[in-house]
Amino acid sequence: MQNKATNSVDDLSEHGQIPSSKAVEPNLAFGEFIVLMALLMSLVALSIDGILPALKILGPEMGETAPQQLQKVITFLFAGLAIGQMIYGPISDQIGRKKSIYIGLTLFFVGSVISWASVSFDQLLLGRFLQGLGAAGPRIVLIALVRDLYAGRTMARVMSFVMGVFIFVPVIAPIMGQTVAQLAGWRSIFFCFMILCVISGLWLMVRQKETLLPSKRRKLTPSTIWQGIKIVLTTPSCVGYMIATGIVMGPFLLYLSTSQDLFQNTYHVGDLFPYFFAALALSIGVASFSNSKLVMRFGMRFLARTALSVMVGLTALALLVSAPNGFVPPLWLFMLLFSPLFFCMGLLFGNMNALAMEEVGHVAGMGSAVVGSVSTIIAMLLASLLGLFYDGTIITLAASFMCCGALNLVIIWITERLRSVAPA
Repeated sequence: MQNKATNSVDDLSEHGQIPSSKAVEPNLAFGEFIVLMALLMSLVALSIDGILPALKILGPEMGETAPQQLQKVITFLFAGLAIGQMIYGPISDQIGRKKSIYIGLTLFFVGSVISWASVSFDQLLLGRFLQGLGAAGPRIVLIALVRDLYAGRTMARVMSFVMGVFIFVPVIAPIMGQTVAQLAGWRSIFFCFMILCVISGLWLMVRQKETLLPSKRRKLTPSTIWQGIKIVLTTPSCVGYMIATGIVMGPFLLYLSTSQDLFQNTYHVGDLFPYFFAALALSIGVASFSNSKLVMRFGMRFLARTALSVMVGLTALALLVSAPNGFVPPLWLFMLLFSPLFFCMGLLFGNMNALAMEEVGHVAGMGSAVVGSVSTIIAMLLASLLGLFYDGTIITLAASFMCCGALNLVIIWITERLRSVAPA
């Protein structure tokens, strides 16, 4: 009789009808909660994609016109993001979710002010670093906040709705950024970031209750943090897929930091740049939605290997057909080849991270922090190195995707071999 009752409770928790052991009751209407979470999580994507159309304007004003220098406007934000991901998870377990998000929003606001008021390129980069350090707060803590409130399938449903809104931010952010820059100058983009930061922070403060009860908080010590890190770094599958995630993100970060120069200076699309950027971003969004069904049918490992194989083939084809034209294929051909490439990226983002976390679920908080931080650092360093070879053509971009994709296939093969022989 007791087992039957326990099973019933487990079933209810799986369907999200009762809170899990560490959950509290939601206090917001479902729709309002989704919009608030999506707004807070979107700060990262807005900070990256919203500034891209303004690079051609702010560069000359700051005395920097070389593409390799302008790439730093993106990579410095990722540097802050990489460090922040390691910090906020443990902090939120100790002081609560809302206070941790407030810290992140404050840093993001300060970074936006510095970027807005900057009179030198170095000041702008400092502001971008602080923006990334701050934006990491909502990005990391919100997942824990949702987990506090919902369980089982309801949590999956909530995250699907939130990510559904979040995914399409890269589609509209460049268009919004270009419109604001044309109407009021590039500095106004950072002013808009400040407004969004204040609105989302006040909304969170007034409407959302703290979700981590004082009785559920943990005081973290250096020894407990080190134990969590040690478990993550001694799990072969986690390390392998963490490295692979960083490597596959590297060429994508290179694309983000060079896309404005490629479209506007190589293909001369002018003010149509945000729309071409949005078209490729849409491929990632479609893949993310499709992945929920594909992964149930084919599995994460098959999808990851297939996506990497297709990536290698597409970029090899791009290099082959563009070589006679100085590695600058016609714009229609570039879009034709890179749209399915970015669909593959959309499949990889979720599956690679899930594979990295698969065997460290018992230290999920620290595991997520380490995987996110290390993979972002790898991507940032790799993109910075690859960016030195960017010459306005697609050769560096395509070769990076091809070589990193091939390298990841080898890493995955080695990782799976180590996983199969690891002691249970």
